[in-house]
Amino acid sequence: MGVKITSFGKTPDGQPVSLIILRNKNGMSVRLMDFGACLVSVLVPDRSGTLVDVALGYDSAGEYAGSGLFFGGTVGRNANRIANARFVLGGVKYHLAANDGKHNLHSMPDGYHLRLWDFTVYEEALRVIFRLLSRHMDQGFPGNLDVSVTYALTEDNGVVIHYHGIADRDTLVNMTNHTYFNLAGHGAGSILGHVLTVNADAFLPIDETCIPTGEIRPVAGTPFDFRAPAQIGSRIHLPEEQLLCGKGYDHNFVLNTERSASGYPGLHLCAKVEEDASGRLMEVYTDQPGMQLYTGNFIAEPSGKGGAAYVRHSGFCLETQRYPDTPNHPYFPTTILPAGVPYDTVTVYQFGIS
Repeated sequence: MGVKITSFGKTPDGQPVSLIILRNKNGMSVRLMDFGACLVSVLVPDRSGTLVDVALGYDSAGEYAGSGLFFGGTVGRNANRIANARFVLGGVKYHLAANDGKHNLHSMPDGYHLRLWDFTVYEEALRVIFRLLSRHMDQGFPGNLDVSVTYALTEDNGVVIHYHGIADRDTLVNMTNHTYFNLAGHGAGSILGHVLTVNADAFLPIDETCIPTGEIRPVAGTPFDFRAPAQIGSRIHLPEEQLLCGKGYDHNFVLNTERSASGYPGLHLCAKVEEDASGRLMEVYTDQPGMQLYTGNFIAEPSGKGGAAYVRHSGFCLETQRYPDTPNHPYFPTTILPAGVPYDTVTVYQFGIS
């Protein structure tokens, strides 16, 4: 139990990167780095007590810098897509980089997951706070934003992620974590046999460029109905329009936001994933209205951690957030952060045994 800090290589411009290791009384540990405020690894036990890393990633910071997969990274200022790489705020039109066809994805090319963050460690609490100042017009967004991301490892095997920020003028903020999970182990191959439950009665259909059409569609009768547990791969290869648009699942679910009777007041249970062979399960709690399910449809990484080859569907992401392209859909839950009003949101990845 405790905290350890070690070196994890260097950034592309030669700055040293720190790796912070948190370990609880159960032996579970998480590794975090200040480059990208990134979740590097999550070691959790199976039903026999064997610890395995269930997060995809790399062995050094430099490899993260050269990857376009966002492994474990803190995504901001705006997660997901903004159509045509532009939005209007306060009557002013703002332009972003078009890095995903004609759209902007994850506020690239200079995303928060590629920045070196300041950090403070609180050893007794098994907590790390990463801090970043994102200046006015950084990435194309107005306002100076002071932002922090806090990771805490609980004694009952929860990873709590708390985002906080405040800006000096109206801006957009919609942050998430982009960890790819495989509960059988990061190098264990396909996640299509994992059993998924999603607490959502509706999802957001997309067009062929993965931009929401604006429709909120019931999941009933579609391959997106995970209200009852189902294997992730049970319907993923159906010749259905939405699965073809996303090349698999790359869609935002409209979460049912009734409060959960969990140990996390104010949060709702949005998803649960189980892996039968290991017995591992992961529950996701959040206060956000949406969650992006991404099934690693474009993973093609021949050299991940320890030389593991990551191929298509080697990991899944459950990215809690506001909806994609919200600035262009006024009736979606807003991503506007007014000047002086705190941005404050929490997501928990809770691990256990089924």
